[in-house]
Amino acid sequence: MTTNLNQRLAHYSPTVLSLFRFVYGLLFALSGSMHLFDWPVALPQPVEVGSAVWFAGLIELVTGILIAIGLFTRPAAFLASGHMAVAYFWIHQPIALWPVGNPPGGNGGTEAILFCWGFFLLVFLGAGAYSIDARRGAIRPSGLARRRARGR
Repeated sequence: MTTNLNQRLAHYSPTVLSLFRFVYGLLFALSGSMHLFDWPVALPQPVEVGSAVWFAGLIELVTGILIAIGLFTRPAAFLASGHMAVAYFWIHQPIALWPVGNPPGGNGGTEAILFCWGFFLLVFLGAGAYSIDARRGAIRPSGLARRRARGR
């Protein structure tokens, strides 16, 4: 029964990967636009142009858009993943040990961890079938896929 389910769902993997990439990138870009433009939600304190938070927002906006549209996905996801790892260890982890919950018990870093690992996954999986990278031919089939295509 699970074999049949796995076979049926495997057919949708390229589409779901592209959807995951789009949603994740869009959410990250919105986080950046919040830092840069106070949109769609304003931050409690204004962000000064040239500050560390402003540069963080710029990284989030640019990499989020690139990931959402599937252009230079792997390098953008690598940069975004590293950015979130730095954000977690510089901002959240010094507050408290546990990422779950907000201070004083937790450090509020759950979002940073989820973005970090989600983008890290995209570094290895790529953009998916529905992306600009795929249209440009930047996605190469794996060795196994090439052997299957040649009939080996």
